[in-house]
Amino acid sequence: MDWQAIRLSLRLAALTTMALMAIGLPLSHWLAFSRARWKFLAEAVVALPLVLPPTVLGFYLLVAMGPRSPLGWLYEAVCRRTLPFSFHGLLLASVLYSLPFAVQPMAASFSAVDRRLLEASQCLGAGPFTTFRRVILPLSWAGVAAGAVLSFAHTLGEFGVVLMVGGNIPGETRVVSIAIYDQVQALDYRAAGRTALLLLAVSFVILVLASWLRRQKGAWLLN
Repeated sequence: MDWQAIRLSLRLAALTTMALMAIGLPLSHWLAFSRARWKFLAEAVVALPLVLPPTVLGFYLLVAMGPRSPLGWLYEAVCRRTLPFSFHGLLLASVLYSLPFAVQPMAASFSAVDRRLLEASQCLGAGPFTTFRRVILPLSWAGVAAGAVLSFAHTLGEFGVVLMVGGNIPGETRVVSIAIYDQVQALDYRAAGRTALLLLAVSFVILVLASWLRRQKGAWLLN
Protein backbone atom coordinates (compact mmCIF):
# COMPACT_ATOMS: atom_id res chain seq x y z
CA MET A 1 0.00 0.00 0.00
CA ASP A 2 1.43 3.35 -1.09
CA TRP A 3 0.54 5.41 1.98
CA GLN A 4 2.47 8.43 0.71
CA ALA A 5 0.24 8.59 -2.38
CA ILE A 6 -2.86 8.07 -0.25
CA ARG A 7 -1.92 10.91 2.12
CA LEU A 8 -1.18 13.17 -0.84
CA SER A 9 -4.54 12.33 -2.43
CA LEU A 10 -6.40 13.09 0.81
CA ARG A 11 -4.53 16.38 1.17
CA LEU A 12 -5.27 17.31 -2.44
CA ALA A 13 -8.95 16.38 -2.08
CA ALA A 14 -9.32 18.36 1.16
CA LEU A 15 -7.66 21.51 -0.22
CA THR A 16 -9.59 21.24 -3.49
CA THR A 17 -12.87 20.96 -1.60
CA MET A 18 -12.07 24.00 0.55
CA ALA A 19 -11.12 26.03 -2.52
CA LEU A 20 -14.30 24.96 -4.32
CA MET A 21 -16.44 25.97 -1.38
CA ALA A 22 -14.87 29.43 -1.40
CA ILE A 23 -15.31 29.78 -5.16
CA GLY A 24 -18.48 27.77 -5.60
CA LEU A 25 -20.75 29.45 -3.06
CA PRO A 26 -20.76 32.93 -4.66
CA LEU A 27 -20.69 31.46 -8.16
CA SER A 28 -23.62 29.14 -7.40
CA HIS A 29 -25.56 32.02 -5.87
CA TRP A 30 -25.01 34.09 -9.00
CA LEU A 31 -26.05 31.22 -11.30
CA ALA A 32 -29.18 30.58 -9.23
CA PHE A 33 -30.43 34.16 -8.99
CA SER A 34 -28.84 36.18 -11.79
CA ARG A 35 -31.06 37.39 -14.62
CA ALA A 36 -28.18 38.09 -17.00
CA ARG A 37 -28.95 37.06 -20.57
CA TRP A 38 -25.56 35.44 -21.00
CA LYS A 39 -25.89 33.32 -17.86
CA PHE A 40 -26.30 30.21 -20.02
CA LEU A 41 -22.74 30.74 -21.30
CA ALA A 42 -21.40 30.75 -17.75
CA GLU A 43 -23.37 27.58 -16.99
CA ALA A 44 -21.86 25.91 -20.07
CA VAL A 45 -18.33 26.91 -19.05
CA VAL A 46 -18.85 25.54 -15.53
CA ALA A 47 -20.22 22.25 -16.89
CA LEU A 48 -17.51 21.89 -19.57
CA PRO A 49 -15.24 19.56 -17.51
CA LEU A 50 -18.11 17.05 -17.37
CA VAL A 51 -17.95 16.40 -21.12
CA LEU A 52 -14.42 17.48 -22.05
CA PRO A 53 -11.87 14.63 -22.27
CA PRO A 54 -9.40 14.90 -19.37
CA THR A 55 -6.44 14.88 -21.76
CA VAL A 56 -7.85 17.88 -23.63
CA LEU A 57 -8.45 19.79 -20.41
CA GLY A 58 -5.03 18.76 -19.13
CA PHE A 59 -3.36 19.98 -22.32
CA TYR A 60 -4.95 23.42 -22.16
CA LEU A 61 -4.11 23.69 -18.47
CA LEU A 62 -0.48 22.87 -19.27
CA VAL A 63 -0.45 25.64 -21.86
CA ALA A 64 -2.14 28.08 -19.47
CA MET A 65 0.32 27.29 -16.67
CA GLY A 66 3.45 27.08 -18.80
CA PRO A 67 6.40 29.47 -18.27
CA ARG A 68 5.42 31.46 -21.36
CA SER A 69 1.93 32.22 -20.04
CA PRO A 70 1.29 35.19 -17.69
CA LEU A 71 0.19 32.86 -14.89
CA GLY A 72 3.16 30.54 -15.29
CA TRP A 73 5.62 33.42 -15.58
CA LEU A 74 4.26 35.11 -12.45
CA TYR A 75 4.35 31.88 -10.43
CA GLU A 76 7.91 31.14 -11.52
CA ALA A 77 9.02 34.69 -10.69
CA VAL A 78 7.56 34.47 -7.18
CA CYS A 79 8.21 30.82 -6.27
CA ARG A 80 11.35 30.20 -8.35
CA ARG A 81 9.87 27.02 -9.84
CA THR A 82 7.47 26.08 -12.61
CA LEU A 83 3.76 25.65 -11.97
CA PRO A 84 3.26 22.47 -14.05
CA PHE A 85 4.39 19.22 -12.36
CA SER A 86 4.05 20.79 -8.91
CA PHE A 87 1.50 20.31 -6.15
CA HIS A 88 0.18 23.85 -6.61
CA GLY A 89 -0.36 23.20 -10.31
CA LEU A 90 -2.09 19.94 -9.44
CA LEU A 91 -4.33 21.76 -6.98
CA LEU A 92 -5.28 24.39 -9.56
CA ALA A 93 -6.11 21.70 -12.12
CA SER A 94 -8.17 19.76 -9.58
CA VAL A 95 -10.20 22.84 -8.67
CA LEU A 96 -11.07 23.52 -12.30
CA TYR A 97 -11.76 19.86 -13.09
CA SER A 98 -14.07 19.36 -10.09
CA LEU A 99 -15.82 22.74 -10.33
CA PRO A 100 -19.14 21.44 -11.74
CA PHE A 101 -19.38 18.78 -9.03
CA ALA A 102 -19.47 21.54 -6.43
CA VAL A 103 -21.37 24.26 -8.27
CA GLN A 104 -24.24 22.30 -9.80
CA PRO A 105 -25.64 20.75 -6.57
CA MET A 106 -25.32 24.08 -4.75
CA ALA A 107 -26.91 26.11 -7.56
CA ALA A 108 -29.81 23.65 -7.79
CA SER A 109 -30.31 23.84 -4.03
CA PHE A 110 -30.21 27.64 -4.03
CA SER A 111 -32.73 27.76 -6.89
CA ALA A 112 -35.17 25.62 -4.88
CA VAL A 113 -35.44 28.20 -2.07
CA ASP A 114 -38.87 29.83 -1.99
CA ARG A 115 -38.58 33.32 -3.46
CA ARG A 116 -41.21 34.58 -1.04
CA LEU A 117 -38.80 33.99 1.83
CA LEU A 118 -36.18 36.10 0.08
CA GLU A 119 -38.68 38.88 -0.52
CA ALA A 120 -39.72 38.76 3.14
CA SER A 121 -36.09 39.03 4.21
CA GLN A 122 -35.60 42.05 1.98
CA CYS A 123 -38.77 43.67 3.30
CA LEU A 124 -37.42 43.27 6.84
CA GLY A 125 -34.35 45.27 5.83
CA ALA A 126 -31.83 42.46 5.44
CA GLY A 127 -29.10 43.00 2.87
CA PRO A 128 -28.06 40.45 0.23
CA PHE A 129 -25.28 38.95 2.36
CA THR A 130 -27.50 38.68 5.45
CA THR A 131 -30.24 37.06 3.37
CA PHE A 132 -27.78 34.56 1.99
CA ARG A 133 -26.30 33.76 5.41
CA ARG A 134 -29.54 33.56 7.38
CA VAL A 135 -32.08 32.36 4.80
CA ILE A 136 -30.55 30.79 1.69
CA LEU A 137 -27.65 28.92 3.26
CA PRO A 138 -29.61 27.25 6.11
CA LEU A 139 -32.29 26.11 3.63
CA SER A 140 -29.66 24.79 1.21
CA TRP A 141 -27.29 23.04 3.62
CA ALA A 142 -27.90 19.61 2.05
CA GLY A 143 -26.97 20.84 -1.43
CA VAL A 144 -23.86 22.60 -0.13
CA ALA A 145 -22.79 19.48 1.77
CA ALA A 146 -23.47 17.30 -1.27
CA GLY A 147 -21.32 19.59 -3.41
CA ALA A 148 -18.47 19.33 -0.91
CA VAL A 149 -18.77 15.54 -0.67
CA LEU A 150 -18.90 15.05 -4.45
CA SER A 151 -15.94 17.39 -4.96
CA PHE A 152 -13.88 15.40 -2.46
CA ALA A 153 -14.82 12.07 -4.06
CA HIS A 154 -14.17 13.28 -7.60
CA THR A 155 -10.74 14.62 -6.67
CA LEU A 156 -9.78 11.30 -5.10
CA GLY A 157 -10.54 9.50 -8.36
CA GLU A 158 -8.86 11.89 -10.79
CA PHE A 159 -6.40 10.35 -13.22
CA GLY A 160 -6.15 11.91 -16.67
CA VAL A 161 -5.87 15.55 -15.66
CA VAL A 162 -3.51 14.90 -12.75
CA LEU A 163 -1.26 12.78 -14.95
CA MET A 164 -1.12 15.46 -17.64
CA VAL A 165 -0.56 18.39 -15.29
CA GLY A 166 1.25 16.79 -12.36
CA GLY A 167 3.05 13.82 -13.82
CA ASN A 168 4.28 11.14 -11.44
CA ILE A 169 6.59 12.70 -8.85
CA PRO A 170 6.62 10.79 -5.53
CA GLY A 171 5.61 12.98 -2.60
CA GLU A 172 4.72 15.88 -4.90
CA THR A 173 2.18 14.82 -7.55
CA ARG A 174 1.95 11.01 -7.31
CA VAL A 175 -1.63 10.53 -6.14
CA VAL A 176 -3.35 7.22 -5.42
CA SER A 177 -4.83 6.79 -8.91
CA ILE A 178 -1.35 7.16 -10.42
CA ALA A 179 0.01 4.72 -7.84
CA ILE A 180 -2.55 2.09 -8.92
CA TYR A 181 -1.59 2.62 -12.55
CA ASP A 182 2.10 2.16 -11.72
CA GLN A 183 1.36 -1.02 -9.75
CA VAL A 184 -0.55 -2.49 -12.67
CA GLN A 185 2.22 -1.52 -15.08
CA ALA A 186 4.68 -3.32 -12.79
CA LEU A 187 2.36 -6.39 -12.77
CA ASP A 188 1.96 -6.02 -9.00
CA TYR A 189 -1.71 -6.90 -9.08
CA ARG A 190 -1.90 -7.71 -5.37
CA ALA A 191 -0.77 -4.22 -4.35
CA ALA A 192 -2.97 -2.65 -7.03
CA GLY A 193 -5.93 -4.66 -5.78
CA ARG A 194 -5.45 -3.56 -2.18
CA THR A 195 -5.11 0.10 -3.14
CA ALA A 196 -8.04 -0.05 -5.56
CA LEU A 197 -10.22 -1.76 -2.91
CA LEU A 198 -9.43 1.01 -0.43
CA LEU A 199 -10.30 3.68 -2.98
CA LEU A 200 -13.50 1.80 -3.90
CA ALA A 201 -14.57 1.60 -0.27
CA VAL A 202 -13.91 5.29 0.37
CA SER A 203 -15.73 6.32 -2.82
CA PHE A 204 -18.72 4.10 -1.96
CA VAL A 205 -19.03 5.60 1.52
CA ILE A 206 -18.81 9.11 0.10
CA LEU A 207 -21.51 8.42 -2.50
CA VAL A 208 -23.79 6.87 0.13
CA LEU A 209 -23.32 10.03 2.19
CA ALA A 210 -24.16 12.23 -0.82
CA SER A 211 -27.31 10.17 -1.49
CA TRP A 212 -28.34 10.44 2.16
CA LEU A 213 -27.90 14.20 2.05
CA ARG A 214 -30.19 14.44 -0.98
CA ARG A 215 -32.81 12.37 0.87
CA GLN A 216 -32.48 14.60 3.91
CA LYS A 217 -33.13 17.64 1.75
CA GLY A 218 -36.25 16.07 0.27
CA ALA A 219 -37.54 14.94 3.67
CA TRP A 220 -36.96 18.41 5.14
CA LEU A 221 -38.92 20.04 2.32
CA LEU A 222 -41.84 17.62 2.79
CA ASN A 223 -41.99 18.42 6.49
